[in-house]
Amino acid sequence: MRLILPTAIAAALSLAGSAFAADVALRPEGERTSDAAIHADHAAYAGVQRRLQTLNEGGRPLRDYHLSKAQCWLDVSFHEYTRNDRSDFTQAALDESVKLVVAMEAKAEPLPMDTPLVNDAARLRPDLWERFGALKQHTGFRCAQQLVACGEVELVHAGNEYHQQQWRHAKPYVQIAEENLAQATAAAEACPTPPVAPVRVERIVLNASALFRFDRSAEADLLPQGRAELDALAAKLGDAYASVESIALVGHTDRLGSETYNDRLSKARADTVKAYLQGKGIATEITAIGRGEAAPVKDCPGGDVATRAITECLQPNRRVEVTITGERRSAPLAR
Repeated sequence: MRLILPTAIAAALSLAGSAFAADVALRPEGERTSDAAIHADHAAYAGVQRRLQTLNEGGRPLRDYHLSKAQCWLDVSFHEYTRNDRSDFTQAALDESVKLVVAMEAKAEPLPMDTPLVNDAARLRPDLWERFGALKQHTGFRCAQQLVACGEVELVHAGNEYHQQQWRHAKPYVQIAEENLAQATAAAEACPTPPVAPVRVERIVLNASALFRFDRSAEADLLPQGRAELDALAAKLGDAYASVESIALVGHTDRLGSETYNDRLSKARADTVKAYLQGKGIATEITAIGRGEAAPVKDCPGGDVATRAITECLQPNRRVEVTITGERRSAPLAR
């Protein structure tokens, strides 16, 4: 029996070089009469189980909704196999497990959140289906994923038994689903809300006189101290921040020179700082603008003649302001 995968998953497998086996077939029920045939089927189940174990060892937690559902599909398939279920349910349930395994191995996104009624299973207890669906939208779903996944599979299991042998055979699996729902609801309600990391804004002022040679703006004009300051800033962005949403750079000049010239100079300096940080591997969105002489932080008496005294007094106005928006780490990374 060949699995028919959803288009998105099939595409992901194609892109991955179809490296993941998607064909796990049990022997037809009429051929399960020899030790060799049964041993081969048990080996097929064991192979899927190993793949689930590998996914877990690769970092997907056991409580994960899709890993849990793949495991529960595998379990109900094997349960019915050992009970000599003569229908297609054992293969259909196994197929659902393998579909999820293949998708997780291929890292396909998004993974399906629905649970199909395989082998013409009846849709028993719509109220339970509705409540399981509501739990998927609950803020505490992360604490109830395993119980929800297996509860849904047990409802399909019950629907299959009802389809074949009516209510008496379906009851035990409905009861399992009910118990899963009760436990899942309690787990979701008790699930602690994950802390929302505060987004912080940090402002840093880089002295342009320490960054660039006087009246210059290119990267070749960066002074050794300026390069050191930018290197330290790039390291800080990686070490002190868990994530950085944005970086805004604003270049400023003093009042010496024409307004048009100062606008261009301040923008060019901000652009150079941006390019330097990007060259250091900072991939966060960086904006760079220049405000020229429009926002001085120090007012110095005197005219616009670039005397030494005036130039030194106006030095704080020559700067690049850096605004970092992001989440700070509780402790910086050790180097």
